[in-house]
Amino acid sequence: MFSIIIPTFNNLKYLKNCIKSIKKNSKFNHQIIPHVNVGSDGTIDFLKEEKLEYTYSKYNSGICEGMNIASKKAKTDYILYSHDDFYFCPEWDTVLKSEIDKIGHNKFYLSGLMMNNGPLSFDCGNSIEEFDEAKLLKNYNNKEYFDFQGSTWAPHLIHKRLWERVGGFSEEYYPGTGSDPDLNMKLWKEGVRIFKGLNKCRVYHFGSTVTRQYKHHPTIKTESGSKGSKIFLLKWGISIKFFKKKYLLSGKRYENSLNDPIKNISYFLNLFLCKLNYFYLKLIYSKFKNFKI
Repeated sequence: MFSIIIPTFNNLKYLKNCIKSIKKNSKFNHQIIPHVNVGSDGTIDFLKEEKLEYTYSKYNSGICEGMNIASKKAKTDYILYSHDDFYFCPEWDTVLKSEIDKIGHNKFYLSGLMMNNGPLSFDCGNSIEEFDEAKLLKNYNNKEYFDFQGSTWAPHLIHKRLWERVGGFSEEYYPGTGSDPDLNMKLWKEGVRIFKGLNKCRVYHFGSTVTRQYKHHPTIKTESGSKGSKIFLLKWGISIKFFKKKYLLSGKRYENSLNDPIKNISYFLNLFLCKLNYFYLKLIYSKFKNFKI
């Protein structure tokens, strides 16, 4: 059904839990393709035991390069991007399949709803040691929410041909911050207007498990701070915040496919502020040749 790509970086206990949930709670058979960064914690041995396909880099390639490498092994028509610290709840894939059938074409970007570290608050533990799977399975569908415009970025699903047409993730966003809205912008430029978060496609998200693990490490980089937002601004001429608010209408209740943004006073005022920041960054980089994002 789907090719589920999971970039992972020495996070074996969460990856095991993620893969277990996919196998346990999926109705359809899916291709699971982790991309292993470093893998010095036994990840590769585990994947071999599970007889799962995977790709590998000896270094921390980050989310973007890892996704792009692993996506070349995709054998299905749809690529689903997952964090390694997700737990996929029951019905997640039937909800996506039903939505694909309803849309009837391939120009869409669909995402699920993250619980715990995401829009829907629901505490079943913030670590694998504290995780209360029984509580989650009993209650995951009891919390009310709605289908929404925009996305929570992951888990996301797009057609393989569309992914290839836009070149997947843009690797200049290493290790990953900013790459999701950049992908959405590339899809927007391709004419995609369905950016929909599906309320009933639910995943439990432990949240930034690798980032927390390596937060103060002197050489291992898992978070880029404001770098991604600066790259996005210089690349597209608008900020991520502006794109999400005026184009994707992020977080609003889903009603229909999107149109071009309404160009009112608020639009032009916020666009003006984006341009001020854009030219300021251009000035900084031209004045200080060695200045890096």
